[in-house]
Amino acid sequence: SGTIVRWLKTEGEPVANGEPLYELDTDKVTQEVEADSEGVLLKIVVADGEVDVGTTVAIIGAEDEDVSALLAGAQGGNGGAPAPAQAEPQPEPPVEHVAETETETEPEPGPEPPADEPAGAPRPAARADGERVKASPLARRIARERGIDLTAIAGTGPEGRVIAEDVEKAAVAAPASAPAHAAAPAQPEYEVVELTSTRKTIARRLTEAWAAPVFQLTVSADATALVETRERMVGLMREGDVKPTVSDVLTRLVAAALVRHPPVNATFVDGRIHRFAAANVGLAVAAPGGLVVPVIRDAGRKSVQQVAAERADVVSRARDGKLQLADLEGGTFTISNLGMYGIEQFVAVLNPPQVAILAVGSIEERATAVDGELAIVPTLTMTLT
Repeated sequence: SGTIVRWLKTEGEPVANGEPLYELDTDKVTQEVEADSEGVLLKIVVADGEVDVGTTVAIIGAEDEDVSALLAGAQGGNGGAPAPAQAEPQPEPPVEHVAETETETEPEPGPEPPADEPAGAPRPAARADGERVKASPLARRIARERGIDLTAIAGTGPEGRVIAEDVEKAAVAAPASAPAHAAAPAQPEYEVVELTSTRKTIARRLTEAWAAPVFQLTVSADATALVETRERMVGLMREGDVKPTVSDVLTRLVAAALVRHPPVNATFVDGRIHRFAAANVGLAVAAPGGLVVPVIRDAGRKSVQQVAAERADVVSRARDGKLQLADLEGGTFTISNLGMYGIEQFVAVLNPPQVAILAVGSIEERATAVDGELAIVPTLTMTLT
């Protein structure tokens, strides 16, 4: 399954083959899904929310084409998929009327609102005791900021989902509808953060990692040559080149070492060890949606400048939420570098099914004995899990 975050096209707009159509949040990335046909976006069947694979989410066809039969089939075959987006929100009948009437006849007008309640005030949808309120992330944030109880709002989105517009209307109506003597309930002093699909996957994968028997090896290395190599490469840059970082040089060095030591350039899958000839080095990147690990493929056969260009591209797209699944697949080893944050040493959690991960700290000037004399040396501490 995946979660539709937002549509990049509206109904009635022309769509070209390969043009971004909507954003989909999967268990690994949030990515743009491209249209696989050309025409007009005639109907958005699923406006947002979680959908199963194989669900019809929209219909593209010729302008003014009659798709009523297609639409009926799509809605009938989508099972538990969210209801189609409505052109105008339909007001829900009062709770009392729903409870008493279960026929398919048109509902009668509900009872008049109390004198102290305006006729236009939102009325809560029928919910079972303890049922979680369905609401969009934006609606939850607005309600939290304004101290509005979501359970008292009738949602006009798919399947009664509370959307931002519902909360805004409730905020306008709240001052008039609240009795003068009623005190606002105390708000809990914490924030509930719903996990995205990506974060759920991170939680599951890292929990699985703790089941693997691991140990750590820590070394402190003289980083003089590493720093000097990077500085020389910066001096050799041509116009348009990406400035290489220490991480880029280190990625190239690690890839060369992995090719020489296949037992570490491996994965453990279904009780078997898979050793790889090419070093596909993953780089742990803190993206807005959580930690992701885009892969530099066959890094051992690339120059530092090529590694730098690929690294800049995938890190930029990771932070903009533009990564594709192909960017995250096929890694044989991972580097997690926190040196840029001043972290001197740390232990990285294994990235299954890979068998090893390298944690890289900051380069610090330290007093070190060199040939029997005290010297100040740029030192790098690394821990291999």
